[in-house]
Amino acid sequence: MRPLALTHFTATSCIGRGLTETLRSLLKGRSGLTPCAFETVRLETHIGEVPGVDEVRLPPALARFDSRNNRLALLGLSQDGFIEAVSACAGRLGPRRVGLYLGTSTSGMLETEIAYRQRDATGALPARFDYAATHNSYSLAAFTQRVLGIEGPAAVICTACSSSAKAFASARRMIEAGLIDAAVVGGVDSLCLTTLYGFHSLQLVSRAPCRPFDAARDGISIGEAAAFALLERPAAPGTILLTGIGETSDAYHMSSPHPEGLGAQAAMRQALESAALAPRDIDYVNLHGTGTPSNDDAEGRAVTAVFGPGIAGSSTKGATGHTLGAAGALEAVISALALRHGFAPGGLNITEIDPSVGFQYLRESHRRPLARVLSNSFGFGGSNCSLVLQRAD
Repeated sequence: MRPLALTHFTATSCIGRGLTETLRSLLKGRSGLTPCAFETVRLETHIGEVPGVDEVRLPPALARFDSRNNRLALLGLSQDGFIEAVSACAGRLGPRRVGLYLGTSTSGMLETEIAYRQRDATGALPARFDYAATHNSYSLAAFTQRVLGIEGPAAVICTACSSSAKAFASARRMIEAGLIDAAVVGGVDSLCLTTLYGFHSLQLVSRAPCRPFDAARDGISIGEAAAFALLERPAAPGTILLTGIGETSDAYHMSSPHPEGLGAQAAMRQALESAALAPRDIDYVNLHGTGTPSNDDAEGRAVTAVFGPGIAGSSTKGATGHTLGAAGALEAVISALALRHGFAPGGLNITEIDPSVGFQYLRESHRRPLARVLSNSFGFGGSNCSLVLQRAD
């Protein structure tokens, strides 16, 4: 594939608003996971809640879009001069030549949960509830387009935890086809009761902060995040490039990965092939690493099969929690930060690395020059996506 530049990017999660705070937390090995005190949840678990989301106020003209997911999106878009960068791009290319491709899994589901708790005696939902603008997956794209003032093709990808990684793939295809000249890509997923209780019912939620690839790992910690990037044709040296994408759908099981990670292996190999790279060319792998026994085991086997024992990797979900549909974009931005600032993030909360791990799992952040990294995002149903990012120089 022809490379695309991440000319601007930003991320907001429980470890910080914007790139500066995110970078500082990663370098210091700080986790943003805290005991759950969200809404009416009565679960003993830790979550990655973004402070201040409820205080965000939408512009009056966009009031009908008011939901936690869209408030989180606006909070994320407002960091690092991202809105201004997209505005400048649209000014150069024209607003219809800038597309929008976002990932989410639950979108504004919290608003529907609240509405159901406010039904009247007849069971009718409150009159103020606007499903299309607050819960519907596309509300995220409709809202973001209006905030950014862009008018190109827009779509929302919902493939569980690979959603916002696949947004990069969708944008790349549209640019390559000549239908647009640039694209805003990213992902937003916010906390809601459905995911917290849903994953708990699957016995996949840890009581303690999640500890991916630990020998005693016992589940995920759910987080929320908003992460965005502006994709354009390569610019000046020093920018971060998207050079490889791999997508597979192994359909092994509705919620469990293939035991040997065959779909994950295929996605990583496809990403390397599209970037014209060999496994030895990758300096670091940002692992999907959810913290569940089966997912980490399958991914560990897949990574070892593709890269061998010498590759360094870690999961950053011990810091951010699993941000579901936003995870792919968030971890792509973390990978871009690692390339820009020359460090490999450490995987937090580890007491003892699983002895079956066949590669170098990093427990602490290490300063080291990185030229190329691969970021994994694997969703329910075997919906897999791997991205290769590298420095332009």
